[in-house]
Amino acid sequence: MAVQGIWSGTISFSLVAIPVQLVKAVSPGRVSFRLLHDKDYSPLARRMFCPKQEKMVPPEEIVRGYEIAPDRYLPITDEELESVSPERSRTIEIVGFIDMNEVDPVYYDHPYYLVPLKGGEKPYRLLVEIMHRTNRAGLAKFVLAEREYLVAVKSTDGALALTTLHYHDEILSDEDISPKEGKVEALAVGRMKKSIKTMMADFNPGKYADERREKVMAILKRKAREKGTVEAPAGENVEGEGPPDLIAALEDIMREVEKNR
Repeated sequence: MAVQGIWSGTISFSLVAIPVQLVKAVSPGRVSFRLLHDKDYSPLARRMFCPKQEKMVPPEEIVRGYEIAPDRYLPITDEELESVSPERSRTIEIVGFIDMNEVDPVYYDHPYYLVPLKGGEKPYRLLVEIMHRTNRAGLAKFVLAEREYLVAVKSTDGALALTTLHYHDEILSDEDISPKEGKVEALAVGRMKKSIKTMMADFNPGKYADERREKVMAILKRKAREKGTVEAPAGENVEGEGPPDLIAALEDIMREVEKNR
């Protein structure tokens, strides 16, 4: 399966610049559905409705607002948002190298892979090897889709992986959920340690699967085979929102399911 790039540019630090492409590392396993009218199976379109005036609102009358209290907002314009949007970047500029063991997993957001572009293969392999040997990751910032991300670039199985990180002020405090300090009985500690020890195992992600998703896909595949698909009336689909060919979509998904078993 061809890998589709999301972003291309360079990783840079000191005098080093490596051309790379950002690609997905995970594919969401969620099964999505369209909402249909049960009378004729026409796809339903979302519309902006004003409950006070009881009418649909056209796009030119829609503005953004930041809610500061129930029913109280601060309107903001597209121009104001654009004025503070960071400039698009073609560089993942590493500002320092860190030990990933010091990063609490709660800061992890979304994983990607970085693949070398033409001319960058040799320095790419060198950076992968150095990061692997030192167990270090490069901490950097870069802009994607008008948002500036804090990221960690590390060596993973012979390749570079990029993980977006949450900013510190996005992390919720665990102060209110942490149990209050109290006396812990030595006997209870011993029993729990013994239970954990007997359940120790190596992590093998291939052993686990989203069972509900597999069951839903089995239902859809059976329905497609036994009953076929339904078709919306011609000309009723909203442009750009037409339903995909179900059989083709199911076949693609089932191939992925079988491949990942």
